Amino acid sequence: MEKVCAILLAAGDGKRMKSQKPKVLCEVLFQPMITWVTNALAEAGIENCCAVLGSGVEQVRAVLPEHYATALQQERKGTGHAVMMAADYIKSGGFTDVVVLCGDAPLIKPQDIKAVYGQHKADGNAATVFVAHLSDPAGYGRIVRDKDGGVSAIVEQADADPKTQKINEINAGVYWFDAKFLLEALDGISTSNAKGEYYLTDTVGAAVKGDRRVGAYTTHFTAAMGANDRLGLSALNKMAQYYVLDRLLSDGVDIPFRDQVVVGPNVKISADTTILPGCILKGDTTIGEGCEIGPNTQLTNTVVGNGCKVVASFVDSSQLEDGVSIGPMANIRPGCVIGQKVKIGDFVEVKSSVIGAKSAISHLSYVGDSDVGEGCNLGCGIVTVNYDGKNKHRTVIGSESFIGCNTNLIAPITLGDRVYCAAGTTLTEDVPSEALVIGRCRQTVKENKNKDGLRFKKSNR
Repeated sequence: MEKVCAILLAAGDGKRMKSQKPKVLCEVLFQPMITWVTNALAEAGIENCCAVLGSGVEQVRAVLPEHYATALQQERKGTGHAVMMAADYIKSGGFTDVVVLCGDAPLIKPQDIKAVYGQHKADGNAATVFVAHLSDPAGYGRIVRDKDGGVSAIVEQADADPKTQKINEINAGVYWFDAKFLLEALDGISTSNAKGEYYLTDTVGAAVKGDRRVGAYTTHFTAAMGANDRLGLSALNKMAQYYVLDRLLSDGVDIPFRDQVVVGPNVKISADTTILPGCILKGDTTIGEGCEIGPNTQLTNTVVGNGCKVVASFVDSSQLEDGVSIGPMANIRPGCVIGQKVKIGDFVEVKSSVIGAKSAISHLSYVGDSDVGEGCNLGCGIVTVNYDGKNKHRTVIGSESFIGCNTNLIAPITLGDRVYCAAGTTLTEDVPSEALVIGRCRQTVKENKNKDGLRFKKSNR
């Protein structure tokens, strides 16, 4: 497929979405629709690509792969007009064949792109059209067949007579073209139709007129599904949700209640892991074998090892090594590496920190910008005071140290190995290994001093 290219139509705005961003940037499973299509093209092995953009050019360019060329469609005069804007790109590359796709139809599969190319070349077609069957084809262009089973016309809804409107075979909006034919056909299409636009589908008529064959490839109807408004976007999300979950179930992942789980398309999960209700797994998250995730957990761009358990917690852009236990109600913020068999309990927040193997931060603590050694125990209410009002500073705690409850560690500070820190201590200076440190006032009791003024009145309780 070295001499092929892709033209990606992405000039639509977001008016019907009620959005300030272009339509193709609206998300399906937390990923812009256009990114689904660029990923499919990459998996199909198509490297030469040109996106035809309209409004929000810079916004769309920001999510496109770096190697993509772009063309601008300043006035939207139909799909044929959009491809015309990319004609110079097609000519300059000396391409033999061109695939044309829509940036707002995210569920196209890479295996279909490749399969149709093979059919297109084997049959010597001028064009090969993706088609699908719908029980309710309203709104879609209808496929009209000739006596030999080829495509003789694609008739848009607005131009279809009553007989043609009864056809339930529809245009899925993806095409393979012989490049030379496409460029010639684009020069000959007109705006003589109900919408006054240049229809790409009119190239089929040009092929028939020139005694060239147009083939069809039947795909699943989801390949044709786009979204023009939020209702349509919601429907796409539901389709994509089940598409991803079905794949995971077939790979041996246990998802007992799939309607209550949302997993992004790039998430990878190994067999014998259970995903419980209320989970949202996003980005480039990878989860190992034998884990239990959830309920009510969100993982984003996170690597989870084997045998981990994450309950009712958030983990973002971090790494959990084998046997880690997180939660409930923990928040692991970006930049963390949680070592093997670490326990992080309820209402603990960890940020930009490395926690050594078999350490425990059981509850109600904040550990930020810290390096904690192996086998440490951090008691309830530990706070690493990492911010001085201008800069962040780091805390280092050596291995096998015990930090008592309600301890404040004022960074920058370093504790050696096997340090024992008494509860209620505030540390401001480094502590050597194997030391006992106590940094609190000695308890003082003054009897009979609370008879009058220090007692709370009922009205103040």
